[in-house]
Amino acid sequence: MKRTATLLLLLIFSTIVIAQETYVNRPSAEHPFGKPHPEAPKEIMDYAPLIGVSDCQSVSRVSQTEWADTVSMEWHWKYILNGWGIQDETLKADGTHSGSIRQFNADSAQWYVHYYTTSAATPTLNTWAGDGREGGDIVLYMPQKAPNGFDGFFKIRFSDISDEGFNWEGAWVDPAETINYSSWRIFCRKRVD
Repeated sequence: MKRTATLLLLLIFSTIVIAQETYVNRPSAEHPFGKPHPEAPKEIMDYAPLIGVSDCQSVSRVSQTEWADTVSMEWHWKYILNGWGIQDETLKADGTHSGSIRQFNADSAQWYVHYYTTSAATPTLNTWAGDGREGGDIVLYMPQKAPNGFDGFFKIRFSDISDEGFNWEGAWVDPAETINYSSWRIFCRKRVD
């Protein structure tokens, strides 16, 4: 009985040690935002400058000619899935919070971004897709009809990406992108500890 208990404790301890060594890319005290997995597709680095916390100003359109008051927000970014994915979370001063899970699919060479928010719990998350980089920007699309029924996309663009910050824009575009109707903009500065 004593030998069985000793073997069981040894098995449990070795399993814990192996698990700790296996999941070294997840957020930890040493790496609070996690690390990219060394075997993940190289595109995992597309979001590297955004990892951490940024202080942002968010503004959205309320009509054809008017923008709402600017809302302060924090945008938190970290590696998840042991460094194979990225999660972001926004905490807005107006109490509306949101987030996304980002995974790169090497087979389709596309990012898939699944968005959720406190303003509407849905059984199916909105999903943007795109191959990521476009002239230094990150660009993603989700099919969306315009209010008048025309086909198009809701396009999101991360621009001016640097270690100091980034900008974000959400806009409706037609399939040829001759129409670009911006409806939401966010301007972020990376928080320096």
